[in-house]
Parts: sequence; structure tokens; C-alpha cells
Amino acid sequence: MKYEHLFSPIKVGTKTVKNRVFMPPISTNLANKGYITDELIQHYSARAKGGVGLIVSEVVTVEPTYCYLPGDICIYDDSFIPGWKKVFDEVHKYGCMLLPQLFHPAYMAFPIPGTPQLIAPSNVGPYYAKAAPRSVTKEEIKVLVKQFGEAALRVKKAGGDGVEIHAAHAHGLLGGFLSPLYNKRCDEYGGDINGRLRLTLEVIDEVRRVCGPDFIIDVRISGSEYTDGGLNINDATYVAKQLEKHGADMLHVSGGTTIKRGSSIPAPGTPMGSHAKCAEAIKKHVSIPVATVGRITEAWIADEMIANGIADACMIGRANLCDPEFCNKSMEGREDEIKPCIGCLRCLNGVMFGKPVSCTINPSFGLINEETLEKADTKKNILVIGGGVAGMEAAIVAKTRGHNVVLCENEDMLGGQIRLACVPIGKQELTKIVKNMSFRLNKLGVDVRLNTPVTKEMLEGEFKGYEVIAAAGAKANTIKPFECFKQATTADDLLKGLSFPGQKVVIIGGGSVGCELADYLAPILNDRFPRNRRITLLEMLPEVMMTETGPGRSVLVMRMMDKGIDIQTNAKVTEVTETTIKYVQNGVEHVISDADTLVFANGYHIDNTLEDMLKASGSTYHLIGDGAKVGNIKDAIGAAWSLCKDL
Repeated sequence: MKYEHLFSPIKVGTKTVKNRVFMPPISTNLANKGYITDELIQHYSARAKGGVGLIVSEVVTVEPTYCYLPGDICIYDDSFIPGWKKVFDEVHKYGCMLLPQLFHPAYMAFPIPGTPQLIAPSNVGPYYAKAAPRSVTKEEIKVLVKQFGEAALRVKKAGGDGVEIHAAHAHGLLGGFLSPLYNKRCDEYGGDINGRLRLTLEVIDEVRRVCGPDFIIDVRISGSEYTDGGLNINDATYVAKQLEKHGADMLHVSGGTTIKRGSSIPAPGTPMGSHAKCAEAIKKHVSIPVATVGRITEAWIADEMIANGIADACMIGRANLCDPEFCNKSMEGREDEIKPCIGCLRCLNGVMFGKPVSCTINPSFGLINEETLEKADTKKNILVIGGGVAGMEAAIVAKTRGHNVVLCENEDMLGGQIRLACVPIGKQELTKIVKNMSFRLNKLGVDVRLNTPVTKEMLEGEFKGYEVIAAAGAKANTIKPFECFKQATTADDLLKGLSFPGQKVVIIGGGSVGCELADYLAPILNDRFPRNRRITLLEMLPEVMMTETGPGRSVLVMRMMDKGIDIQTNAKVTEVTETTIKYVQNGVEHVISDADTLVFANGYHIDNTLEDMLKASGSTYHLIGDGAKVGNIKDAIGAAWSLCKDL
């Protein structure tokens, strides 16, 4: 067995968990009006079957008035018990434990029409709430404590192993009471740290009273909120000691807040084990197990942290979401087969808008997935044109279904646009996609032909009768009248190394590509060193990266600002000569006359050449990826899966 520390058993309370890979809560939006669905059972069952030792479910609301997300799970009355029993029974088949995460959203409740005024520790709401919340009364607190206890008892009646109490991230009722950012009370539930902690301790006491000693109580806390005015590691260490005294069996040490983007859920490209220092500091002062969390996406680092005494267990969420077999493959030394989490967080992007959880790399999230794919009734000859992510995914899925597949790629390497996308700062993990897909293509025995442009003669000859999947990439846009500038190039050509920038660069386009390129070209230090490049970014819209919402956007924009990149929004370029660039911003014309490089980062367009050739050859074909519609990695892989799972 590989990774002996990670896959060794651990005692939590009175129970023994088979290994130290724990899965933290990740919202799925798969419940139906609060009730467990077949999709939810399959979701948790797949991770249990994949080898996870203990799963903490997504948030489970303990009372009916306030909803966190429309698709979340509930347990506020006995009608929810049968569904929970089904999921516990299924997960237990594989020797895995499951702890529902008990939660009250308070001032972070979803604003469903008819919801009464939101409650909070105090009338503090501007950080998150869309309307001022009211301070919860002491009489209401007594009811809430009882509701947490009743919810935990229902978990026990359904056959559950225990619960997690969510008191982290200045999030929800308990996290808000604990954080000085939200708790401004002057009664026994506020003031000093003991007052702010009181409600959480009362909840733990009540859960233990009604559920007994053999029921796991795990508490999630922030080791630090990484924010002025918030909790720090000294506070968290004291809190951890009090939680242990009151009977907590385990501590799930996270960090940050939900209002400081990128602090609690780290952005792609940031270090793995983002909250490990907090866990390590707290572990020195308690005797109960301490789990760490935060972008732990590879088994080696989890094993290292446990071996080095940083934590007793590792909460590995997104990696298990991306590949349900993460544990089994890691334990058996089959890391090359693991679908790699790239940290993009598109898994959660749509959750706030009512969409189910999803994954860029693994589109097969439903009841039909790669594990349950059946062989096609009729074996076909399939030609895939294009070795980018859409083409590779199409070839993998088609071959898995039993078809004879040939993949032809123009260039001498697979990967397509991914090989450019991985070049900017913090994007190196995209290389894992190409590496993993190449491995899977080879293992499946797909006939991959590099340096092989497909011609009309080939379609009418060797590949006559083949069903064609066209996954050719899009072409970078330019603006023809502006190409007269003395050095005009595209972001793609710069990232390919086909062109090289001067010292004063103007980039047209402030989407993801333009911003990542600006960050890549700018000096590492904004120290006014004479040879530093100066970068100006011109964006027509009111803000850069308008379609991105994840923490990666925040990290990138802050880094651009730290580097001194001149970001101009509401700026439309109107005229370019060989030596000047004119733009209008808020009705005022500006002229840049000292630039030496103009870069187009203003999107992509479909090249219809391949489709025209396919039509002319009479081939049966399908367009996917950027060959059909310009999109992102998730769009490309998802389109290939959707087509080929039924081909």
C-alpha cells in the first residue's frame, strides 16, 4: 500500500475510521426540497466506494424558516429520516463514515420570496447580507440550541455516525457568533471570546446530551480569519481547547471567511494545504484529532502532513469530487489514472444560482458516468480531428464504449490551447490535464497520430465511412485596422513564443486571457526598476473579467494591481496608427504614444475551414469544443462527454 500514513486508521471519539482521507462539505444542490435524492445517494456512495474514510456532508439545515441554498439538504423534522437512512446504509457498505454538517444560515440565508427578516448575532450585515438582519433574541437562542440537538438525534436515529457543527469562516449562525466581525453583542453571548463562543458550546453540550457518548461530534472552526478585526490563531487555539473540554471528538481546522474571497476556499495556483499552519499550531494544544483542509489535491502532500505531525487527517474535497476513485488509485500507486483537480472552482460557480455541482475535468457526475458506461450496440469507426481537451475526451469516451478510434492532431504534441493556457502565472496545473488524458489514451489503445493534418483526400480515402468528430480549436481575434501598429501581435503568439514583447505593452481586452497575459508580462516586483515592463490594459466594459466570479479572479486582479499594471476600464480603442493608440474613456480621448507593442486579447472565433472540408467530402460529422462554440475547458470537455456517451 502506498502512502502508509494517509491510509492508516484513526480513532475519532469511540469509533475507528479506516483511513485519514476525509471529505469536507461541498454543496451539490442535488436535494429535492430538502430531501435526499437518488443523485445524492449516488454522489456520496461513489466517494465511499472510492475509498474515502469519512465524509462530511454539505450543509444540512436544522430548522425550516431559513434556506441556505435551494438544493440543500434538511433534517428539521422526522420526515427526513428515511432518506438519510438510505444514504447512511449505502455509504456504510464500503466501510465509510458520514457526518451531516449541521448548520443555520442566519444572515447568509438565500433570499427566497417570503423569507422573514434574516437573523444574526447583531445587526451587522453589510459584509454579506443584502438587507439589514436583526439581532437574534436570547429566547430564540434557546430554541435554536434545541433544534441543533433534535437534528443530531435524527441523524442518530437514521443510523448516522455523528455530525459536524459548522462554526467556521464567520459563516452562518455559529460562525457569526464566534467572529468579532459579526458579533457586537454586549450580553452573555458577546463581548469577549468566551461570550462569543458560548452558543457553540451550548450546541455541543445539547448534542452530546441527546446523542450520548458514542456519537461523533466534529467542529469546524477557522484557525484564523486572516482579516483585521477577525479571529486569529491565538483566539482559535483557545477556542479549540474549550471545544475539547466540552466533548468535541475532532476539530476540522479551516481558515478565512466567506466574505474575503479566496481566503477560505483557495484559488487555483496557490499553495496546497492552505490552512495547514493553523492546524499544526492548534494540534500542539489538544489531544483530539485535528483535520486540516484547503486545496489538498494530491496524496503525497496529505501523507507528508500527517507524517510530519501537521495534522491527524486531511480533508480532501475537490480531488475526490473530480475523481471519486482518488483514494483507491492513490493507495494502489495509480496516480497517473487520477483525473486531476486543477482548482478552478467551477464545481461551485453555478451552485449559488441553483445549478447542481459540476466539474471541469469530470463531466460524468450523474447516475450515468464513466464507471457505468455501457459498450455501444454497434461498433463504429470514429475519426477525431484535433488533440485538444475536447478531442482527447471524445476519443477516450468513444474508445471506452468500444468504438475503433483514430485521433489526428496537426502539431507534434497533444493539448491544443491548454498548452498556452498553462503558461501564465498560477496556471501550471493545467499541464496535468494533458498528461492525464495522454496517459488514458495510451492505456485504452487509441490510435493517436501527431503531425497529421487531415485532408479531403484522407477523408475520401483512408477515413471514408468514418464518423468524424471535429474538435479543431478556435482562432485568436485581431482588429484588422489596428494591425498597422509597429509591433502588433496576439496573446496566443506571445504565449507560444512566436513573438516577444517590448518594454511598453498595450493589451486590448480585459477578459481572462488579457488579464493573465498582463500578469505574465509584468515585472514580478513593482519596484520601478528601469528595465521593468510597463503594461497598460484597455477594457471596454465597466470592469475586467466580468464573466469570472471565483476566488481566482480576485487573486489575479489583486496581483495585477500590486504589480502596477495600468488597468483602464470603460476604455474603447478608436484609432491606431503605426506609433499611436487612441482610446475614449467616459467621453474623453486619450493617446498612448510611447508604446512599442500592441497585443490583441479580444477573444476568439470559429474557423470554418474544417467544416467546409467535411461537407465537401460528404462525411458524417459532429462539431464539438471551440470548433462548434468558443468556450472554456469545462465547455469543451462537457460537450465531448455529452456527445460520445451516447454515440
